[in-house]
Amino acid sequence: MKGRINIKFRAENRDIFEVIKSGEKKIETRAATEKYRKIQTGDKVCLSCGRKKFIKQVVAARVFPTIAALLKKYRPSQINPAVKTETELRKMYYGFPSYRDKIKKYGLIAWELK
Repeated sequence: MKGRINIKFRAENRDIFEVIKSGEKKIETRAATEKYRKIQTGDKVCLSCGRKKFIKQVVAARVFPTIAALLKKYRPSQINPAVKTETELRKMYYGFPSYRDKIKKYGLIAWELK
């Protein structure tokens, strides 16, 4: 992909935005919609929350068909440091608007960020 794509965080997810910025969280995931599937290894992404922004490089991009498949590669705490179990991770994903249906339709994409 040429240029940078923006990955936006809602104000209520500022804590996740901040742990990515600090480098504590290196894995970011989204429903693997067409927009996010364009982000590939080597791309730079601009993460934003309100007026705050920063740039990270994608060192790996992987698509997973299900949450269970994602968890064969990553621990829940790598995806969200506040989450410890698969049940908590599912609850987190299903708490986002339309995510249950989006995951079923598109799967998940995970980016390793540097």
